[in-house]
Amino acid sequence: MRHTIPETDARRLLGGGPVALVTTAWRAATNVMPAAFVTPLSIDPPLIGVAVHPARHTHDMIKFSEEFALNIPTRALLHHVQYLGSVTGAELNKLELTRLPTFRARKVQAPLLEGCVGWIECGVDDAYRIGDHTLFVGKVAAAAAEQDAFDDTWLLANEDERPLHYLGVNFYAVLGERLQARIPQPAEIKADVEAGVAELGDEEEAAKRREAREAEAERRDRGDAE
Repeated sequence: MRHTIPETDARRLLGGGPVALVTTAWRAATNVMPAAFVTPLSIDPPLIGVAVHPARHTHDMIKFSEEFALNIPTRALLHHVQYLGSVTGAELNKLELTRLPTFRARKVQAPLLEGCVGWIECGVDDAYRIGDHTLFVGKVAAAAAEQDAFDDTWLLANEDERPLHYLGVNFYAVLGERLQARIPQPAEIKADVEAGVAELGDEEEAAKRREAREAEAERRDRGDAE
């Protein structure tokens, strides 16, 4: 049974993406803030968008420093993530308060966080006021990941190295299984177009249907030849 969702909560239907802990540095200050509004914007050049409300301390840290870093945490930092989103860096030093260990980034001044499985360093390429948030467009200057956690995609083999995903409010999740879809070949796509249906679903059953269709085509060809 369907139920109506308030328009302002529609964003939660798109939830489930990795949490990003945004670290910043400006003059002698550093800060960290969890962000759910993070999205790839371009492959070449590599651009990533981060939407931040102007009331957040991170907003001005990014605005003045013109750079930031994204740190992808695991479930080990679950309670840290929630806490870091509940206090403001305008009143206290969150990195010192939580005693999260850091290490030096390669391209930006913002510190990177230990205990994470992915890191992206960005310089601000542009910024746009969109609704009640500012979309900072970051150009990727450097990126790294734990080898056992990521190889082209998240591997998910080790539960302790799966990225933490945000569902909304104070609920989070981790991915449970990596599925590999079959890549359709050009000949298969052509056959599907000619048949007017794509043979998707169970791989074995789909293969049987394709073989039967091909056999029927061969019989027709032989009949035409006779």
